[in-house]
Amino acid sequence: MAGMDRSRATVRDLVARVVPWDEQEATDQARMLEWVDSGAQLFRLAKPATPPQHLAVYAALVDERDMSVMLVNHVLAQAWLFPGGHVDNGEDPRLTVVRELKEELQVSPSFHPAFGDDPLFLTVTHTRGADSHVDATMWFVFAFDRSVSLTPDVREFSATKWMSLADPGLWDQEIFDPGMHRFVAKLASKWPRD
Repeated sequence: MAGMDRSRATVRDLVARVVPWDEQEATDQARMLEWVDSGAQLFRLAKPATPPQHLAVYAALVDERDMSVMLVNHVLAQAWLFPGGHVDNGEDPRLTVVRELKEELQVSPSFHPAFGDDPLFLTVTHTRGADSHVDATMWFVFAFDRSVSLTPDVREFSATKWMSLADPGLWDQEIFDPGMHRFVAKLASKWPRD
């Protein structure tokens, strides 16, 4: 029980440290904090949707040399997303996001020094597909060199690609996670434009 109390406190602390980008993120943050404080189960216990809302993480791999991020074409979601996944029962989301990168891409990058191991962004989103549920997602940022070889898990991803952060307007399409354009705008705002 003490471990679960610690994990809930860790989740709450990570969510509370995010500075919202816009009204939607502020709303999502408030929803996540209320949910954490309610005592509800935070972690997925059984695939695909038990409980119907649970924690997830995304890992944005950023190559600052050309201001690009790496995306995966997720087989089940049928969308271009960041690698990531669901947080295991009682797991620290920071450990989850590192584990997911190792499992899904065979890489172990460092958290981006500008953000550390805090999430940059938060969303509460209904997933697509037959087993729709609510993902309360923490979006983490990692420093990465796009010339480093990736080994994507072909059971999860049909392709990978690098996309520029230069034009946030490109990101507001249904082929991406619904929060992607807002995340990209927040991330791009952290670096001066040429």
